[in-house]
Amino acid sequence: MRRSSIFVLATMLVALSAPAHAVVELDITQGTIQPLPIAIPDFAGDGSIDPGTAIEISNVVASDLRSSGLFIPIDQAAFIERGVGTDDVPRFEDWRVVNAQALVVGRIGNAGGRLQAEFRLWDVLSGQQLAGEQFFSRPDDARRVGHIIADAIYERITGETGYFDTRIVFVDESGPKNRRMKRLAIMDQDGHNVRLLTTGQSLVLTPRFSPSTQEITYMSYEGATPKVYLLNIETGQKEIVGAFPSMTFAPRFSPDGQRIVMSLEQGGNSNLYAMDLRSRQTVQLTNTDAIDTAPCYAPDGRQITFETDRDGSKQLYVMDANGANQRRISQGEGSYSTPVWSPRGDLIAFTKMLGGRFLIGVMKPDGSGERILTEGFHNEGPTWSPNGRVLMFFRESPGAAGGPRLYTIDLTGYNERQVATPAFGSDPAWSPLIN
Repeated sequence: MRRSSIFVLATMLVALSAPAHAVVELDITQGTIQPLPIAIPDFAGDGSIDPGTAIEISNVVASDLRSSGLFIPIDQAAFIERGVGTDDVPRFEDWRVVNAQALVVGRIGNAGGRLQAEFRLWDVLSGQQLAGEQFFSRPDDARRVGHIIADAIYERITGETGYFDTRIVFVDESGPKNRRMKRLAIMDQDGHNVRLLTTGQSLVLTPRFSPSTQEITYMSYEGATPKVYLLNIETGQKEIVGAFPSMTFAPRFSPDGQRIVMSLEQGGNSNLYAMDLRSRQTVQLTNTDAIDTAPCYAPDGRQITFETDRDGSKQLYVMDANGANQRRISQGEGSYSTPVWSPRGDLIAFTKMLGGRFLIGVMKPDGSGERILTEGFHNEGPTWSPNGRVLMFFRESPGAAGGPRLYTIDLTGYNERQVATPAFGSDPAWSPLIN
């Protein structure tokens, strides 16, 4: 399901008459952020749809914005003005009393069998309209409409692209700990609309999203040899990239989606290779007696980060995309693994093991500015939101009844949340925006 199924009628609805003063903004480049109080009354229905659909959409908007840690939706019980519509100028003094700095109003209806949705975003302090858009979608796209509206609000107030209209592919794990069934699954970034992609007859590991399309690679142990598959999420079409008996991690895509980079083991050591997906030609990038693994492209495709034990313990390296200029960037204590380059290009996320603890952190591409965001019994597998502001990872809980769960953490390290899944979940990979 692509955003092309949702049509934007007008980029900006005509602003209603209101005084002009300073516009509310949220600077998310600061270390500690005070969340913005925002009022989101239940969206109104026009009488042509189930009122529950309108309320569901406004609830999705509020939930998305709250989950970012940048907004605090105000309890509706505190509202003074009731029934404000998209054609009305709000009584801003009533919203200032409840400490709202921004106000979102919306209306949902039916237009020729399609869902019609519109919203307005108001700056309560200045009385200015900040945004207003109208959408048409299929009736079953109600939650997606909520995500898209939340993205528009997030972008208008923060100046950063949103990340709510995205999906997560992950490994769904169920059953006893010693006999786990692992199936490939996909869901919305908020944990809704979970859909299984494989049956569980074969073990699947480390799915990876393409940064340019709605395609994934993953590794599956079908038969005696592990195989890497390329799966189109939209069509369900699956093809074999190749059989790689010595592979332990699935490949990662290049930024243009035309190549993959992977680690292959030969004779007790492993080296990195790049493959052109069109010609299937492979080029060796490293040639050492160590274990080089977990490669990941920079967003401009010019460099690759990877982990290696060539220095005696697992450390992070960066090299040019052709394998030249290999250099170590991790300098702290402990061992480092699973490096993933931010879509913004400014940071590399990693897993770190130190003193029996598993840490998730970030550093700059030259190794400076290392920061630990969270730690736990067993944290692993960070993946970036498409705007580079949030990480998702999985955390294993101890004990016979324990298992992996998915979590998100923002770059401040203060906003950590569990993402609910039907069973245990591991190896998440974040999609690009669905447009």
